[in-house]
Amino acid sequence: MNSKSPRKVRKAVFPVAGLGTRFLPATKVIPKEMLTVVDKPVIQYAVEEAIEAGIEHFVFVTGRGKGAIEDHFDLAYELETTLKTRGKSAEFEMLKASRPPAGTASFVRQQEPLGLGHAVWCARDIVGDEPFALALPDMLIHGRRGCFAQMIDAYSRHGGNIIAVEEVPHEHVNRYGVVALADDLGHETFRIDGMVEKPKVEDAPSNLIISGRYILQPEIFARLSTQKPGAGGEIQLTDAMIALMGEQDFFSYRFEGTTYDCGDKVGYLAANVALALDRPDIEPKFRPLLDKLVKK
Repeated sequence: MNSKSPRKVRKAVFPVAGLGTRFLPATKVIPKEMLTVVDKPVIQYAVEEAIEAGIEHFVFVTGRGKGAIEDHFDLAYELETTLKTRGKSAEFEMLKASRPPAGTASFVRQQEPLGLGHAVWCARDIVGDEPFALALPDMLIHGRRGCFAQMIDAYSRHGGNIIAVEEVPHEHVNRYGVVALADDLGHETFRIDGMVEKPKVEDAPSNLIISGRYILQPEIFARLSTQKPGAGGEIQLTDAMIALMGEQDFFSYRFEGTTYDCGDKVGYLAANVALALDRPDIEPKFRPLLDKLVKK
């Protein structure tokens, strides 16, 4: 437990420069982050999760062809005026609530696809010298309470760097980044002393995998600025975190919720089904249709 409260996490970074090749041809002109799960773009779920956690500024690391993301979080004057004129107050309020307040969204370009670590580094001047949240929008985390809100609770207790983790069957650990656990601090939080990217099953230090949500201290930027390319010839965030681990505390937090990898077709379809079934306005009509399809 820290003797003083850690600095508030005010900003969140969203790397959204990826090409989305696994969803071609749909992503030829539509950013993959704008593909909808039920009736909201994937990126909006991540932003709403950050808002729930008290995040005040949203930093999108974009690339060519991603203008639709910026437009989505902007004022749609003609559309909103039409909704008001036609008395569609519910739709108007929904659109109004879906955009961050004026001046709280920033967009910075990652001109080359040099990896997640490089994308995070591109946000350095906007984040500045303060802790920040990081969300990989492809990983849609659905639960009673948002993952970031849960992580902020852990951060308020321990400070340092927090990595969201979840449990997978041990035979699947070779597909993911896996954390090595040290001290059990309670409240589903462990101090961690290592991370391994896609280890052999027999060499995995645990079956807790990194889930695409982080709270990081600003010193990570200095590490990323000198980080040499790693796996795939890209600047890897995991490598920079491992390097920083010798100087700062890192903790894993096992959150409550279900992760859907919306960068994968099967995960994306599963997210649509799961979130539709969780909607009282959709579930009664959708479930009978789903049951018929399953029985075929």
